[in-house]
Amino acid sequence: MGIHKLSPLTVQTATDGDHADGDGLFLRVRGTRAKWVFRYTSPAGKRRDMGFGVVSRDTLATVGESMRRARKLARDARDVLDAGGDPLEQKRAKRETEAEKIAAAKAELKAEAATLCRVARQYHTRVVEPRFTKKHAALWIASLENNVPHDLWHAPIDHIEHVALFKAMAALKRRIPETADKVRQRLDKVFDDAVFHGLCTVNPARVIRGKLGDEPRGREEGHYRALPYQDVPVFVAMLRKQRAIAARALEFALLTAARTGEVLGAVWPEIDEGGAVWRVPAARMKGGEDHVVHLSARALEIIREMRALGGIYVFPSPADPRRPLSGMAMLVLLERIEYDTQTTVHGVCRASFSTWANDLGIARVDVIEAALAHKEADRVRAAYNRASFAAERAALLHAWANYCDGKGQAVVVPPSAQVLPMTRAA
Repeated sequence: MGIHKLSPLTVQTATDGDHADGDGLFLRVRGTRAKWVFRYTSPAGKRRDMGFGVVSRDTLATVGESMRRARKLARDARDVLDAGGDPLEQKRAKRETEAEKIAAAKAELKAEAATLCRVARQYHTRVVEPRFTKKHAALWIASLENNVPHDLWHAPIDHIEHVALFKAMAALKRRIPETADKVRQRLDKVFDDAVFHGLCTVNPARVIRGKLGDEPRGREEGHYRALPYQDVPVFVAMLRKQRAIAARALEFALLTAARTGEVLGAVWPEIDEGGAVWRVPAARMKGGEDHVVHLSARALEIIREMRALGGIYVFPSPADPRRPLSGMAMLVLLERIEYDTQTTVHGVCRASFSTWANDLGIARVDVIEAALAHKEADRVRAAYNRASFAAERAALLHAWANYCDGKGQAVVVPPSAQVLPMTRAA
């Protein structure tokens, strides 16, 4: 049977009807429309027509290109038939496979976009902020950002399993039970909303509620095991022998009397090395207000050491510099250096500092409380304190750094300008 019977000119000038090119390929003309059709008999004995596309007959060049394409498609179809297949069924199967791939890719993109972090923030914007005060709304989202482990916080919400969430919440309950209760309750609302909107099918925060109730509670906030301040210089000396990023983060938290979430969430725009200050945004503060931390010489050394690592966060994850250090890293470090039975991260970083400063009268109570970023009930007084305590807070943290370093430096205590001599702990 002959093939390639048509020429570009005959195709361009063809009138209504089916015009054979040979071996099953036809040019079908209906009025001003023309298209290529491949006619064949399927392996099942069924007569079928397979379209190869519309022909543009404006120029001989476009006709020629269309003809070459149709003839190639016809050859491919004949090969399928020779192999015992049906070209139309194969085309349909290929189209379905491609559609499945596209759907899977879209689902994957949707899952990546619908991380717990993004879904929680969207819920916060849509539901929490309109219903609560600005302060409470800020604390609401900060409690999740500071206490949900990074690998869960940034995981697709429909990939979070109840076992992983239970382990994270149980660990938090042992450390900060009241906060753990609030975090689980807030996650419960986020997951409930996500289930309603089809972003996940199960609410793991609800699944773990009963089981989490069986877990032992840690000490209430404000009653953490604190390392006696007399032992802090020895602890710091041991800490400096550790090469891990967690050791630098823990020492920095200790020198700044900061909370774990404040330190681990620190990013470089918050650090002003020239001014020797670290500005912590309200969203990451327990009190929901911006907090300025004055950096000692040793704290700045740590900053410079960390800057050399690169990354977004001041204390990046060793596995991925685009992520912050894990919330468990400093706890693991305490276990490794065998201090976990003597103190907690909060205890050594904040309670030891508070006891040292208060018991020895290093500074006025208001200054100590301001350095710890404890919430001042009187808003007018709080605004005044933030404005007036800068020099005293800086002096206090410098004195604390000297004490941690084992140096007997003095600290000025305004307004009486007394100088309190500091001696190394016995």
